[in-house]
Amino acid sequence: MKLKRKVEIAVISDVHLGTYGCHAKQLLTYLNSIEPKTLILNGDIIDIWQFKKRYFPKSHLKVIKKIMDFASDGVEVIYITGNHDEMLRRFADTTIGNISIVNKKVLDLDGKRAWIFHGDVFDVSIQNAKWLAKLGGYGYDVLILLNRFVNWILERMGKEKYSLSKKIKNSVKRAVKYINDFEEVASDLAIENGYDYVICGHIHQPKMLIKENKFGQTMYLNSGDWVENFTALEYQFKRWKIYNYNNDKLSPFFADEDLKDMEITDLIAAITVVDRKKKKSD
Repeated sequence: MKLKRKVEIAVISDVHLGTYGCHAKQLLTYLNSIEPKTLILNGDIIDIWQFKKRYFPKSHLKVIKKIMDFASDGVEVIYITGNHDEMLRRFADTTIGNISIVNKKVLDLDGKRAWIFHGDVFDVSIQNAKWLAKLGGYGYDVLILLNRFVNWILERMGKEKYSLSKKIKNSVKRAVKYINDFEEVASDLAIENGYDYVICGHIHQPKMLIKENKFGQTMYLNSGDWVENFTALEYQFKRWKIYNYNNDKLSPFFADEDLKDMEITDLIAAITVVDRKKKKSD
């Protein structure tokens, strides 16, 4: 039996289950490698905007089952809503067992306060023109599909993978400015309200840095995503770190053996039906 890494808090965001860009297998590998006390899902976990009935593969269902298994094993699961899963906002402040749905969360961590939210509240294009934001989302999905094809060719040529969307983002000045502005606004608000940490997702840019202004300082953290960066945030021993799947494979755990051979119908049943053993013992 392989030992799992114990972490006090794990934060993931921007998984986009139900889209072609989601790398559910890598995420499942990561989730199987940790033993968290609290798992924070910081928005855009299930992509309800671009959900297609014909595309929700087995690996995506396994991620949902793994999260529910965490909750049934006593892990506190906090689902913070994002823009792609905004339909869940109508259920904000609902708690079912160890799973709670909220729009934002404040945690006290070893005498410091952490302010956690997805971050789309700062995005004018989403607040004022949702149809335009959704159109951009579809374009992003097409770009990811194209990128997969390019990387398939590169792998067979023995070359490193390449991220088209990262290249585009980094080369477009407006995109770079948007990311910088996002970080500044989030940090300034955190300092104004006395938070020691501000933790976001949304912009798919993993980051951890101290931000200062004339009123004080805060630590800005972004959990990144599981479309391009394969990153998470972890809190343990009174400090934060960015976990990067490609660089930090500290424990190479893969899909649970009991999930590997399950049919999709069995996975759906496991997600939707109460554990019979627990029911009998209650």
